[in-house]
Amino acid sequence: MWRDLKPLGRHAPTGGYRRFAWTAADADCRAWFRAQAEARGLAYETDRNGNQWAWLGDLEEGAGAVVTGSHLDSVPDGGAFDGPLGVVSAFGALDELRARGARPARPLGVVNFADEEGARFGLACVGSRLTAGQLSTDAARELRDADGVTLPQAMERAGHDPDALGPDPGRLARIGAFVELHVEQGVALAGTDHAVGVASAIWPHGRWRFDFRGEANHAGTTRMEDRHDPMLTYAHTVLSARKKAAQAGARATFGKVAVEPNGVNAIPALVRGWLDSRAADEEALHTLVAAVEQAARERAARDGTALEVTRESLTPVVDFDHTLRDRLAARLGGAPLLPTGAGHDAGILSGAVPAAMLYVRNPTGVSHAPAESAAEDDCAAGVRALADVLADLAGEEDEDEAERAQRAQRTERTEGAA
Repeated sequence: MWRDLKPLGRHAPTGGYRRFAWTAADADCRAWFRAQAEARGLAYETDRNGNQWAWLGDLEEGAGAVVTGSHLDSVPDGGAFDGPLGVVSAFGALDELRARGARPARPLGVVNFADEEGARFGLACVGSRLTAGQLSTDAARELRDADGVTLPQAMERAGHDPDALGPDPGRLARIGAFVELHVEQGVALAGTDHAVGVASAIWPHGRWRFDFRGEANHAGTTRMEDRHDPMLTYAHTVLSARKKAAQAGARATFGKVAVEPNGVNAIPALVRGWLDSRAADEEALHTLVAAVEQAARERAARDGTALEVTRESLTPVVDFDHTLRDRLAARLGGAPLLPTGAGHDAGILSGAVPAAMLYVRNPTGVSHAPAESAAEDDCAAGVRALADVLADLAGEEDEDEAERAQRAQRTERTEGAA
């Protein structure tokens, strides 16, 4: 699976991946997912929001299905493991269960959520947010990429009908538990005897757009004291965000910037920067963002520039289901519980179904970059751990029931042939 997936969407000059939602690279990944499902005889489907599903067993409302998986899209020049490890491991866990001769009493599902990273349209977890009703249909239809292409237009160009976008409560009602495996985005497991950990919580996090407006002018003829340069205000804000986040034990990052007119010999008229901020609790998060904004406004007054701040997304703290979390940790022999500052589809779904996460050890902690890695032995341990968890949650079908089901299937095949 890794061999087939590895070249898809890879950017040779950086070694990273550019698997953006509803692009050709994304289409290749989606075709890979479907091929994996069909090769295993799983029932394949794409839901109204573009998420891909593969099912083992009969799926009915209230069936208490146990679902695992993650996403296949990436951030710009992202690593190979963030998202794909969870999908590859999901199929690997089903293979492991079949090799063990397991007979799950509940349906098992594998999912590839669409547009988890939000690299193209600026909002993370679009597929799972829509499904869980955390993103309105109208808001989703207004999402645009840097070229002005809307989400529905992108989906339609990729061959998916966007008319049905929206909440999918019926699908969620059939799921009894969701477990997402992910490469660890940190080094808590490095240097320990544990290849796999269990998520305890996800920090609240959000994205804010800072628009710094000044006055465009000539770089060579405008005196320094006569300038209204928004780049200065932006630069000061970046440094202030770093300092205030460090003081608060939180996270603040300006990782994306757009400049107009973006000329080497021109003072900018507009500098637009996006702040990604995360903290251990919501009060600390709001306090940090307010402090960054205040520092930016004070600097703007000095520079003669203007500032507008727009909140683009906010995800509250996710405290994973304690019963499920503790059950997984016990099933894995006392695996350590780890909090994280990274958002995931499991966090979005946690408000609708019992959800949990497993983390596979990352020796360097690097993530969202080409150097992201995990040892092969640790990945294999993650597959076995996920298989153990799925077997525990899905239960074991009674032998008599299994025999009856097999007879029914044989009868259907015979009648179909007749």
